[in-house]
Parts: sequence; C-alpha cells; structure tokens
Amino acid sequence: MRKIKKFWLIFLIFISLIPLFDLFRSGLPLTHDGQDHVARIANFYQSLSEGNIIPRWAANLNWGFGHPVLMFLYPLPSYIASFFHFLNLSLVDSTKIIFGLGFVLSGIFMYLWIRELWGEEAGFVSGLFYMFAPYRFVNLYVRGAIGENLAFVWLPLVCYFAFKSSRKFKWRYVVGGSLSLAALILSHNALSLMFLPLIFGYIGYLIYCSKRKLLSTVYYLLSTIFGLLLSAFFWFPAFFEGKYTLRDIVTKNNITGFESFFRLIWSPWSYGGTGSLSVQVGIMQWLGIVSAPFLIWLFWRKKDKIWLYLLFLFFCFWLAIFLILPGSKTFYLAIPILQKFQFVWRFLSLAIFPPAVFAGALIYLLPKRFKLFVVCCLLFVVLLLNKDYWHPKGFSYKDESFYSGVYASTTDTGESSPRWSVRFMEKFPKAPVEIIEGKAQIDNFWRKTTRQEFTVKAFTPSRIIVNTLYFPGWQVLVDGYPVEIQFQDPSWRGLMTFNVSAGEHQVVVKFGETRLRMFADVISLVGFVVLGVGSIISLRRHGKA
Repeated sequence: MRKIKKFWLIFLIFISLIPLFDLFRSGLPLTHDGQDHVARIANFYQSLSEGNIIPRWAANLNWGFGHPVLMFLYPLPSYIASFFHFLNLSLVDSTKIIFGLGFVLSGIFMYLWIRELWGEEAGFVSGLFYMFAPYRFVNLYVRGAIGENLAFVWLPLVCYFAFKSSRKFKWRYVVGGSLSLAALILSHNALSLMFLPLIFGYIGYLIYCSKRKLLSTVYYLLSTIFGLLLSAFFWFPAFFEGKYTLRDIVTKNNITGFESFFRLIWSPWSYGGTGSLSVQVGIMQWLGIVSAPFLIWLFWRKKDKIWLYLLFLFFCFWLAIFLILPGSKTFYLAIPILQKFQFVWRFLSLAIFPPAVFAGALIYLLPKRFKLFVVCCLLFVVLLLNKDYWHPKGFSYKDESFYSGVYASTTDTGESSPRWSVRFMEKFPKAPVEIIEGKAQIDNFWRKTTRQEFTVKAFTPSRIIVNTLYFPGWQVLVDGYPVEIQFQDPSWRGLMTFNVSAGEHQVVVKFGETRLRMFADVISLVGFVVLGVGSIISLRRHGKA
C-alpha cells in the first residue's frame, strides 16, 4: 500500500516537472514582470545582507532615488530567493527556483489534501488540474507573476492542516495551519484576500460537521490568529502606512481587464498584456464545473456533508467568473476593496481551485474498476491541451550587475510611491548628495541601503539635498542631533532637503522602524515565541506519553 502511495506522489512530481524544462535553460524567461522581480530580489538581498532582518527600503530602485516598495509587496518570494542566492546561486537562477517550487509544491499539497478526503487517485487528479490550468502558465511564462505563483502553494496546505485538525486535535496541526496561512499572506497581498473565503468556508464546514464544535472553533481560531500574528510585520504596516503612498489614488476607479464570457471559454495563447493574454479557464476545468451539480447531488444522496462545501465552491467559481465580466463593473465602483485587485482577470486565480476539487470528487465517486482508466485518460488530455503553454517568448541574458546596481524602475506601477513625490523618477541623480543653496562641499560620503554618512563643510549657511525619496522612518542627524526634513518643496518633490549652519558637520541619514512598524515587529515576534514555546511543550508531553 505504501508503494502505491509513493507511486502516485512521485508520478505527480515527475509530471509537474515537464512544463518547467525551460526554467532549466540559461537566461531569464522574457515575461511582463520577471526582470523587475529579479531587481527587487537583488535589493531585498542587499538589505538583508546588511543586517536588516525585515528589508523595507529598496535603495537602488527608482533610478537610484530609492523606493519603499519592499514594504508593500509580498516578501516571502524574496526571502526564499535570498536563501538560494546566499548559497551562491545567481539572482536569476534563484528567482527561477521560486517559480519552479511554486508550481510543483502547489500540486503536491493539493494532492496531500484531497488524498486525505478521497484517496490516492483523486488526489493525483486534483493536483494535476490545480497545476495544469492555462492561467497557471500565464503566470509562469507570460506575466512572470512570482507572488501569485507561490500563493497557490499554501491554499491547499491550509486546508490540509484544517482537515487533520478535524480528525485529531494536535498542536502540530495548529502550527502547520498557522505557518501556512502566514506564508499565504506573505506570498501575495491580493491573492491572500481572494483565497481567504475559500479557507474560511472550509473551516466553517468542518466546524459544522464536528461533534466537538467549540473545541474545533478554538483550534481554528488559534491557527488563524497565529497566522495573522506571524505575518503582522508585513501586512500591518502595509495596510496602515499605505495612506502615505499613491495606492488609493492610482487604484481608485482604475478598473481594467474585463473579458467576455467567450474568451473565458477559449482564448488563443498570447504573450501580450491585458486584452490579448489568454484568459481561458481551461477546457478540462470547464468540464469539472459542468459535472459539479451532479457531483454535489450524489454526495447529498450519500448523506456526505461535503456537498455543502462543494456547493460553496461552485458558488465561488461563478462569482469569480462574474467579477471578470463587464457586467460586474458596478460592483467594483461600489466596493472600493475590489479595486485593489487592479486587473479583474486576476480572479481567474479564484476560478482554478474549485474545478480541481471537483475533478478529485469525480474520481472518488467512480467505481474502482474504472478509476485507473479514467485517470490515464484525464492525464493524457490535460497534457495534450496544455502542451503549447510551457514555453516563454524568449530569454534575456543580462549580467548580475544589471539587477544589483541602480535600476531604472520602481518595479511596480507606481502605487507604492510616496504621495508627495512623482509617480516615477525619469533620470539618474547627479550625485547622492548635492548643495542647492549656499556654499559648501561634501566629503567622505558613505552609503548603505538604510544609512548614509558624509561630512559637510559649509562656508555659508547652506541647504543640502539627499537624492533619496522621503518616507516615514527616514531621519537626518547633524552632529548627532535630528534636524527637520523638508520633502514637499515643489522644486524637489519627495526628496529630502535640510539646512546646516556655517561650519563643518557630520551628517547621518538613516532609515529605521516607525512606532507602528516596531509594534508590528513585536506582534510577529510574540507570535513566533508563543508558537515555539507551545511546540516545545507539546513535544515534551508527547515524549512522556
């Protein structure tokens, strides 16, 4: 029996590697965002290597004026890529590993969860459908959406630990659920919000089915709370300090990417952007949805309460489809949080999960003598229908210094730029520090990601500009004393300027944690400590038992 289990898992891993062959080639696949992701990871790694455990400032982005983008965009892919880069892999290879891991692990964890529900064959088919949906390859080889690709890993893993908790209450399932939820939040801002209803719907179903509803509720609450605590260092400042950025201005009523229902059924493969990239759900995925009402009815007849969650998934699928259609525009205008998703076709991510579950349910309900044959047929058809989507448009070959040096982009659409600055800088600064009023000279300049030091020899009272964008956390010390920073001068929008008196001065410009960020850091630290202590206690009790 164990050999059979290993076979299905090993076979799924082998199948999942087939579309990734192009990632093993040299160079970076040409995608919409891939190059920006590498540059962002390079800035993240530089800050991390300088001792900033939570990198928040990208010093080399935005033409060298710096940018707070690291504070607002999912850090987990950058942490993992930094680990591989630390092992001496190139920035490009480290980034490609994240894409590969996100694809393979998503199938493995979907398999593990569905296997617990309906057996090996069902788990294999669900993992297959979850990975081999056309939009997954759009993320992989067209958009280069590293965060979205990684977010798919954690949704089934959260469901797996929730299911295990429903069978036997153990602390390790709380830990697993907490870490998985935290990883989801840290993988992608928008998709974590999109996937949370699927998670909470499943938890609600498990509580409803539980004979110990109160205890179940406590366990799931603990997992949720710890998941939020562990990731608070990111989402808490990102949410509350977003008011200092252009986020609400850029995204307000900026609703794009509506598609016709026909294009969701079939749209040709394309490497273009909104309006031309393929938004098809997938022929096999549509077959899973078409069979869903019948499957739900069969589970209802069997008096298996899973029909309730399947019905919920069926509703979520059609809600996702509706939100991509032009007729949903009124809802986007009425519900501001929907505007944060930027592109409405992003709801295809929500539409991938239900068909994968229904495919597993179908295999489970089949008579045993037909299962292997149907699984083989589904495998053949799924591979055949997706075989043309496994290749990038081409490859880019750039030196490492291109990514680790000064980069002429913010790596986002400008929504993370400080609201008092321009959306994008358009040229490199003349120098890191300049004299804009008075007569003085700059000596002994020294710079790291979050700290700059230099000497000012001012022959007259002078005004200095540091060609770095201001954001809360930056502080200027002249001879050890903080001075007022001016950053809203129309002539120097968003840049830090300050005054010095005549004489020689030692200046330190440093970026640190605000009180709000420190509070968030402490919350996450407390979460890690409590979860760790609880794990130690649980292990000791288990050892004594």
